[in-house]
Amino acid sequence: MDGPKRSQLRVRLRVTARRRGANGDGAGGAAGPGGRKRRMEAPVLNSAAKLQRREIGGRQLAARGGGPAAAVPERFRNMQLQEEFDTYDDNAHLFVKLQFLKRRSKIIEIVAAKDIIFALANSGLCAAFNRVTNKRIAFLNLSPDEVIRSLFYNKNNDSLITVSVYASDNFSTLKCRTTPIEYIRRNQLDAGFPLFESESLKWPGFVEFDDVNGKVLTYSAQDGIYKVFDLKNYSFLYSIPDENVQEIKISPGIMLLIYDRTPSYVPLKILSIEDGKPLKFFKHLLHRNKKIDFIEQFNEKLLVKQEDENFQILDVRSSELIEVSVSKFMTPSAFIFLYENNLFLTFRNRTVAVWNFRGELVTSFEDHLLWHHDCSTNNIYITSDQDLIISYCKSEAVAEDGTAIPVGSINMSEIMTGKCIAKITANDPALSAAPRRNGRNKLWSTVPEALEDVTALFYDEDRNEIYTGNSHGLVHVWSN
Repeated sequence: MDGPKRSQLRVRLRVTARRRGANGDGAGGAAGPGGRKRRMEAPVLNSAAKLQRREIGGRQLAARGGGPAAAVPERFRNMQLQEEFDTYDDNAHLFVKLQFLKRRSKIIEIVAAKDIIFALANSGLCAAFNRVTNKRIAFLNLSPDEVIRSLFYNKNNDSLITVSVYASDNFSTLKCRTTPIEYIRRNQLDAGFPLFESESLKWPGFVEFDDVNGKVLTYSAQDGIYKVFDLKNYSFLYSIPDENVQEIKISPGIMLLIYDRTPSYVPLKILSIEDGKPLKFFKHLLHRNKKIDFIEQFNEKLLVKQEDENFQILDVRSSELIEVSVSKFMTPSAFIFLYENNLFLTFRNRTVAVWNFRGELVTSFEDHLLWHHDCSTNNIYITSDQDLIISYCKSEAVAEDGTAIPVGSINMSEIMTGKCIAKITANDPALSAAPRRNGRNKLWSTVPEALEDVTALFYDEDRNEIYTGNSHGLVHVWSN
């Protein structure tokens, strides 16, 4: 497709080392109640416990085909179930030695780039499929004891970064590897190379990929130091000592350092993300004996919420403070910042809302009740022009006898209006599965089966296709 490259959904991703070894489905399994939180010692990626924050950046792009906004629903008209891929392999015992890698496991992450679909199972097994030939290219696990924790498509150099742990060190250290997409297409996985080998990424260490600024942030707890690298060539840029730093938040052009709080205030420092130079140091006053629900940074706006207190929006340049009543803004489970629109999404109790930085509710959605309580963003996609949100939602589908159908739907809604413009649902009479092809394996899902227990979702904007993964380790292609 001509024109500028589209931003991928995953533009900011943090993977944190685990405190202990294998658990749940294995080293890639759930990590308990704090599993997917991503913040300092609680975060563990891909365990479907709590929504990670994602910031969508990049250029505004016209709707696919260049038509007016009214033409957007045409993108999703007559979507059909076209293809099915399976990450499970009866012969897995031939190339993996860990028992949990040999079991069928739910899909927790889907990434697509250049006609290749990458599907990561909760077990830690990751498969690459060629959308042109509709065949599996390979499993990306190079070592028999490798458990892949997460994926990141680096559009700067057209490569896929895998973040893995290994049984040989009790799954305690994160290892990063980059492989050009073109070499994956040819099944030449040994053409990749390791990244950040100088860093000891043991718990609570982490690696964070920030596509908005083109940076990588690592934290080595062993050395007590944060480091920033260039995402284009992985060269080291500068380091930050971790003395009393409780957390680092990244925003376009800047980093916010959050230090250990005192009873009455929290010290904050803003750095230039390009060279690490301090831009501002200040203290934000707090209510004593009230825990901090969140501190977030968006450009010059600082968002602060304490337990049972008003939501605060502070302009760090002008010191203007806006407060939103606790009855109007309750603590969300997560945010997604929309840089181009200067808005942010909040997720709470399966619902999505759009807010501006004056603390005003911009949009509430008419038909977008998320299926999963944990609001995993692996079931949410926001288009690069920030006009649509695509999610796996609760369905109002009913059977002929009037009973509810226990499957969800894929809903496409306009972010600015909250209107649901299209959906893929099991009781749509126009929706069908493509006919079975000669030579296919015996496994072929019906539409209701493909919409049951969807655990991951991705929208390929270039191909105009939606990819969903489910609890059985299957990936389904929805296309018109």
